[in-house]
Amino acid sequence: MNSAEDVPLYGRDPLLRALVPRLTGLKYDERSRAAREFQHDLPVVLVTGRHGMGRSAVLRELAAHYRGRLPLAHIRIAPTGATAFSAGGSDADGHLATDLVGVLMELARQLAPSYRRPFPVLLPGLFAVSSWDPGDDADRDAVCLRLARLLIACHQADEPEQELRQAWAAAVEARVEPVFPRAPGVFGVPGVPVPGAPGALGAPGVPVVPDAPGAPGASGVGTASISRALRREYAHRYRAGGERDWYRGRFPQLATGTDPLELLGDWYHQGGDYRRAVERTLVAAFRHDVAGSYGRLQRWNREPWPLVLLDDVHLPAGRRFLDLLLEHRAMSGSPEREELVVVATRLGEPPGSDPGPVRRELADLVRGSGWQRRGTAPSAGLLTVPLTPLSRDDVLPLLEAGSAGAPLHPYLASALHSLTGGHPAATTMLCSAVRAATRAGLAVAPRDLLELSAKDGRPVGEALLERLLPDRRQRDRLTLLSLARDSAAAEALATRLRLEGPEQLPANAVTDYLEQQHWQRLTPPESPLVTDPLLQKLLVHEARRLSPGPDDSRGWQEIHRFLQNHHAQRGDDGQADALRHMLAAGGVETVVASLAEEFQSERDERGAGHWLRCLRYAATAPTPPARDWEDDRLRIALGAHDGRYVHLDDTERCVNRLLHALWYLSEPHTEPDPDTCTAIEQELAYLSLRHPSWRVALGQAARRWPAAARDKRPLPIPGQ
Repeated sequence: MNSAEDVPLYGRDPLLRALVPRLTGLKYDERSRAAREFQHDLPVVLVTGRHGMGRSAVLRELAAHYRGRLPLAHIRIAPTGATAFSAGGSDADGHLATDLVGVLMELARQLAPSYRRPFPVLLPGLFAVSSWDPGDDADRDAVCLRLARLLIACHQADEPEQELRQAWAAAVEARVEPVFPRAPGVFGVPGVPVPGAPGALGAPGVPVVPDAPGAPGASGVGTASISRALRREYAHRYRAGGERDWYRGRFPQLATGTDPLELLGDWYHQGGDYRRAVERTLVAAFRHDVAGSYGRLQRWNREPWPLVLLDDVHLPAGRRFLDLLLEHRAMSGSPEREELVVVATRLGEPPGSDPGPVRRELADLVRGSGWQRRGTAPSAGLLTVPLTPLSRDDVLPLLEAGSAGAPLHPYLASALHSLTGGHPAATTMLCSAVRAATRAGLAVAPRDLLELSAKDGRPVGEALLERLLPDRRQRDRLTLLSLARDSAAAEALATRLRLEGPEQLPANAVTDYLEQQHWQRLTPPESPLVTDPLLQKLLVHEARRLSPGPDDSRGWQEIHRFLQNHHAQRGDDGQADALRHMLAAGGVETVVASLAEEFQSERDERGAGHWLRCLRYAATAPTPPARDWEDDRLRIALGAHDGRYVHLDDTERCVNRLLHALWYLSEPHTEPDPDTCTAIEQELAYLSLRHPSWRVALGQAARRWPAAARDKRPLPIPGQ
């Protein structure tokens, strides 16, 4: 997570101080050993969660506590095509890698200093598949610098890295000879089989295909040619050992005298099944070297096992490495059992249809994970741990930490937790904004939370939305479309606002984006467009803040009036939605008149449930912009402004007070006070005595709704 805010690690101790020490054999913040839960077959720990749940913070904390105490590698996976290499060093959350070879290079480079003879098999394989785009000097320099750092880490060179980079670039380019397209079928070694059975790179019967991806450019030099030159330069500088025999064992049908490393590079640059087979071989080489580095002496001394931290393995490179590692570990005849502790993070949840992974809540990890491989599927090697939100008790220490100045509102912590649902990033950012405001001498009320400023001076809601929804285009669309009830209403609104783009329908595009970002799963057309409560609150608040004015077609009032008309066309099915949008647009008197008219005219006993549902849902309407509306809901609910409504009859005034009481309590930041809850009870009881057939239903609501409001629970509908 690249953020100025550090997500707190409250409630993460079962993972940090219990599970990982039992895996590595080393305590989290002590120099003493820890009893191991597993001896040979280790699970891959997969930490899951949405944006801002603190996945990266967990790995950052583990890296800070274990670095220098055991072999450790910390890598963040980047999307394919991203700039993954920086001459200046690492990203704050680990060194970056965009493909499987990059992941293996970083693993070898970071683990090598802890080993006496690091990666003798993997290293020549990595050189055999490395290359760069001919004529791209920046790409050449990046690859050569990465290889130079790898050689230095593996004790194969001791020159300054920039001098070593330049030497390798010059030596390789001197070895490259222009190549030109050849006849199909003569690339590589004729008759060498395509990869097949697990554990072996080859299987008989399928010939090698031409080198399409490595085809030469205008200069007559292809990436495969540079790869061969790199391998030959490595072989020239470092005498071959047993690694050739190891790779030869992966090519059962290889002709005598053929260099398996050259074939490894050729296959890699052909892509497709060939590259997948090479990647499988490189992961096997990595496991072989890690297993060989932990010998009898290390076992006698109970040396801690190496720790690998992989961030964002839902991206292709991380997913590929994890799949291959799990596949190798699941093979019953695997010759190596490397004791490698892997803790990885994934955005969102793993597929629920896969029965292989073992899932444990954080609280389950305190005394033992209970993980045991069940079945032969590779995914059986996973132990998934979802990160949970912060509790209400975690919020108050965050608000108080380092605060000084104006005293805090007594219910501010509860209001903040109700607003965020305990989401760590949102909680942290809002707590930081509160502390800054109090240090400036400002008193912060619960209703002011989203009006505060972030560290950079922007509104905190805007900064938080940018953190949670990185795509600005989709974020801007969602800000407007989140006011709609469902996909159909959102599409109608998008047409009205002329939200167009090169892709599919705007409403479908934003729901696809939310699903890709793991905020929600499949979104049925009739369900809310945004299902996450925190995200919905932030988007609606931003739409209100950015509203241009009451007469603008993109203004708050005009959008809600359009949506009110849209739902009114659906008759009774759309009545609750129409009332809610009318209330959001500021049409309080219209909503009161509609509810009172139905109350007085409807005689069917079954209509009570429909009326209560309309009342309850209408009262969840977002409030209009502050410049267009004065919030007197509480005073109106308690009857302080009854003098304004002398033109209404007793029933209409009662409905008006009841609507305002429910509307006031619907806000996540409001603390239900006894007077408002009592008012709800009294108004419903009054109405129950005024209706000939709804007395029972309204009487039940008068007893149950105040208790539900006090507990911030959904208001129950009698008979449901």
